[in-house]
Amino acid sequence: MKPLNGKVALVAGATRGAGRGIAIELGAAGATVYVTGRTTRTQCSEYNRPETIEETAELVSNAGGRGIAVQVDHLDPDQVQALIARIENEQGKLDILVNDVWGAEYLAEWEVPVWEHSLERGFRMLRLAIDTHIITSHFALPLLIRNKNGLVIEITDGTAEYNDKNYRLSLFYDLAKASVIRMAQSLAHELSPYNCTAVAVTPGWMRSEIMLDHFGVKEANWRDATMKEPHFVISESPRFVGRAIAALSGDLEVARWNGHSISSGKLAQVYGFCDLDGSQPDCWRYLVEVQDAGKPANASGYR
Repeated sequence: MKPLNGKVALVAGATRGAGRGIAIELGAAGATVYVTGRTTRTQCSEYNRPETIEETAELVSNAGGRGIAVQVDHLDPDQVQALIARIENEQGKLDILVNDVWGAEYLAEWEVPVWEHSLERGFRMLRLAIDTHIITSHFALPLLIRNKNGLVIEITDGTAEYNDKNYRLSLFYDLAKASVIRMAQSLAHELSPYNCTAVAVTPGWMRSEIMLDHFGVKEANWRDATMKEPHFVISESPRFVGRAIAALSGDLEVARWNGHSISSGKLAQVYGFCDLDGSQPDCWRYLVEVQDAGKPANASGYR
């Protein structure tokens, strides 16, 4: 028996990156996984990238679960409401909600003060990062709380501890990622009476499709990117945070994490899972102790 057999999950924002990695690993653990996004084989989002939700669903099924692709713009309440109605009609329940919608890689203007940053791009980023999560939770949680032990995961960038101490390169980006962490804390309070749990989880420096393209490498030769950026040695595949979410989803005592902000690297130490290469990269400790400290790149002791 796989640990998540019989479980129903929704990964909102599963076209690529962390969402795809999470969906695959939930499928590998036996779950039925609804994967949503805007890009299909017949229609592209503003990203104009090749990854599609159908591909993600197929990867989920190939991993041993059941992947179901549904095109959804999570800024559209009617579309989200229809999605949840479909899940209720087809499955009768929802056990796991992963709020991973982001969609703003190309909107941030790094190291640009707010008075110079595009307001249009900045507010679009906030809508994509925050409004989508709230809209999805608004419609999904009435179904999730019908049964005990429901789990909500808010995917962000950075732990609360790290983000509280560090400026995250743009007021808009900083606000977006901090808000998602706070959202998990608020949801933890609201879900507690129903014996359900909310957690904020961050991957480390993730080798998403966009990041690999940025460095001109593939997953198979990702280490070549360290010639351009030596600290990329601490990077992790999207499947690593996927295994973190699968481990949380299968933990009968997951309520101990309610309201917490935790990283994939720390969860690997708790649950004992590894990345695809057998390593356990602890990115956020590395950033503080090596990269931010101005030391030469050296992941020894951090992977």
